[in-house]
Amino acid sequence: MKLPNFFKKKKKSLYTIAFYNVENLFDHIQDTNILDTDFIPTSDRKWDQNRYEKKLNKIAKVIASIGTSDTHKHPPLIIGLAEVENKKVLKDLVNTEALSSLKYDFVHYNSPDERGIDTALLYRKNYVNITQSKSHELYIETPEGIRDFTRDILQVSCTLLQEQITFLVNHWPSRRDGSGLTEYKRLNAASKNKAILRALSKEQPNQRFIVMGDFNDDPHDNSIKSLIEFGLYNPMETLLTKSKGTTKYKGHWNLFDQVIISHSFLKYQKKKLNFKSASIYDPEFLKQRHGKYKGTPHRTFGGRNYTGGYSDHFPVYVTLEKLE
Repeated sequence: MKLPNFFKKKKKSLYTIAFYNVENLFDHIQDTNILDTDFIPTSDRKWDQNRYEKKLNKIAKVIASIGTSDTHKHPPLIIGLAEVENKKVLKDLVNTEALSSLKYDFVHYNSPDERGIDTALLYRKNYVNITQSKSHELYIETPEGIRDFTRDILQVSCTLLQEQITFLVNHWPSRRDGSGLTEYKRLNAASKNKAILRALSKEQPNQRFIVMGDFNDDPHDNSIKSLIEFGLYNPMETLLTKSKGTTKYKGHWNLFDQVIISHSFLKYQKKKLNFKSASIYDPEFLKQRHGKYKGTPHRTFGGRNYTGGYSDHFPVYVTLEKLE
């Protein structure tokens, strides 16, 4: 007996898009063009081949497992990264045992950050075709008129499962000198993102966007509120609580790591990628197990003490579903 169409169960395919600040993914070879002397064998941190390879394998393990419980063991199709040193570390990362069979490739440009930390985007070649990529300089001056060299904004346009989507990967200026004193820098970064999105929308009016990064601000902060004014939706807004976030500083949780999407992902159209959920990926193996920092991200270094962990941030991800 043939069932009427309204009795038929719709087939759904689930996929994830992620972001991860990997906390100083440096090789152990000195580069005289950047300030990387903390990450060489003769430094106080004793950053050698062994520690480098351990870091690579740990980060690879995380990437391969993000969101797999939501997608029937399907690792992220795309993952934005912050705090990677260069193309070498990205090549080494995608060639690790945990990732090599997943056929990840990457997009990366060197940025003017003085420490040499950049953003990058990993993508699975079986599902993604890159059509354009470029980096956008984020020019910021201090009140004294001195340039603050920071990370560029990485733009990657691609065909993802037959859909045209543009990604912007960010790592905004830090709060090191105080959140209030440095807020103007992140507001500047939000304005630059909106300018990029505005220009891209003029070129292709129905283009879909995903803006991700370590914004060094929480969803309720002015910079993020300014960013989503462009017509974006922040599904991470409700994830920050007093007991949950992506990074913790002086006993206070923050949700600096976010994946922000176009409203078009909320229309729930057939044969299109549609938003399903947003999550922090914080399984127990990524957490400190003992002491005063129990439950926080198990990082690679605590100050200058090697702790052999993963990162000082948890990854975040969104799950998208495609209705067939």
